[in-house]
Amino acid sequence: MMNAAALKDAAKKFLKVKIVNKNYDVIVVGSGVAGLYCALNLKPDAKVLLLCKRQLTLSNSSLAQGGVAAVIDEENDSIASHQNDTLIAGGFKNNPDSLKLLVTKGPEEVRKLIDYNVDFDRDENGNIHMTLEGGHSKPRILHHKDCTGREIVEKLIEAVKKLPNVTIMEDTMVCDLKKSAHGFSVDALHVKENRREEYSAHFCLLATGGIGRVYKYTTNSKIATGDGIALAYRIGAKIKNLHLVQFHPTAFNNSNTRECFLISESVRGEGAYLLNCNKERFMDRYDERLELAPRDVVSQAIIKEEARTGSYKFYLDITYKPADFIRNRFPMIYQNLLKEGYDMARDLIPVYPCQHYLMGGIDVGLHSETSIDGLYAAGECSHTGVHGNNRLASNSLLEALVFSKQAALDINEKLSGNLPEIVPYNFPVQTDPKPLPAGTRTEVRSIMQKAHFVVPNQAEALRGFERLRELKHFLDDGNFEVTPDFIEARSLTTVAYLMLKEMI
Repeated sequence: MMNAAALKDAAKKFLKVKIVNKNYDVIVVGSGVAGLYCALNLKPDAKVLLLCKRQLTLSNSSLAQGGVAAVIDEENDSIASHQNDTLIAGGFKNNPDSLKLLVTKGPEEVRKLIDYNVDFDRDENGNIHMTLEGGHSKPRILHHKDCTGREIVEKLIEAVKKLPNVTIMEDTMVCDLKKSAHGFSVDALHVKENRREEYSAHFCLLATGGIGRVYKYTTNSKIATGDGIALAYRIGAKIKNLHLVQFHPTAFNNSNTRECFLISESVRGEGAYLLNCNKERFMDRYDERLELAPRDVVSQAIIKEEARTGSYKFYLDITYKPADFIRNRFPMIYQNLLKEGYDMARDLIPVYPCQHYLMGGIDVGLHSETSIDGLYAAGECSHTGVHGNNRLASNSLLEALVFSKQAALDINEKLSGNLPEIVPYNFPVQTDPKPLPAGTRTEVRSIMQKAHFVVPNQAEALRGFERLRELKHFLDDGNFEVTPDFIEARSLTTVAYLMLKEMI
């Protein structure tokens, strides 16, 4: 007869055994704007499973401060202008078909957000207020204070929760994804219960966000570990342009935390000056658009100015604006800076470039379809090609809306046919797995920070790639216990490996 300790140990192991398989029409992985908006646009009779890695409100979408860009005011703006601004920011490397779809379909989807009670700021006449951001030739950014992403996500969550056909599972991480007969199977870890379950569906949308945690410092949330890209890569989906990483020029300069608070593009859009260590404006040395040049231009200018002055100290200055305006326009930024000891109405704000966004990802077509039949990707984990070499400010939420809707429309059409019964993939049960040694993620971050920051370092990239290849094999073949730490370490290592592989 087993003693109490043995029984407890046996029970713990039992919880890790995969014993359930449930079938759905669609599995959506991710609860940012792309995942939520896809769920809202799927047929009401489609059986949908929405898997959320942590809590529903935690996503890169929720952190988006500036707003969403769309041509709502056609008297003073135009689709052609938005398209041209996006092309200029992207170095004319944008996919023209995807870009045309983005700017033409975008206004319709943004207007629908108002139907979901998204509270965009309005002027004294009750009209939607639109602000200007770097790279835009017209004020076309709809916003809610300085926390637009959070406002949109919260309202979309409210709407999704009302859908009887959508099952939401929070604190659920996808350990593995496989193409099964007539569909897809996922091996999911319910983190709080330490319990594994398997789910299958005819179609799967990956909307897992960015890769920020592959860097030592990032503006991204803690869940941004490239999971969807790694999952898609392992089943053979085409991955493209992972080396195209955007570094935001004005993250709050605080090296004491891995997640750097973003000082939104809209602060410069409202007139903030960028200063060097001597408290002097310097952008005139590098670009005629000054502080409102695209993000890659401003970030590179800061690095050049650092080399010129020998100092990494840079500041944003908006103190010449009325204090009430600053506090009302940027309440979240104001309060966050106040906690750090800075009053942005009176003090200069220390800033420095930081990893912010990924332009590459899982390669998709105009309906967000990947190279694997039935697998879709939308949002930051996807590569639509709309951004080219550099994303124009506030086009990310727009891309998530437009292309997740495209995925939903395509899936809806295919669900209208007679689909064969899914044959689930049988995931093997691990025997005698080992605990993962500590330090893998720290090493990956160190490699990437040295090899591929604002100005890539080819020598570091070559050294880093060889080490990442070793780490990738170590994790893939090591029979390690599947824990949240292992899942994220494997994702980060895979993504970093693919990023540097493209560089060398």
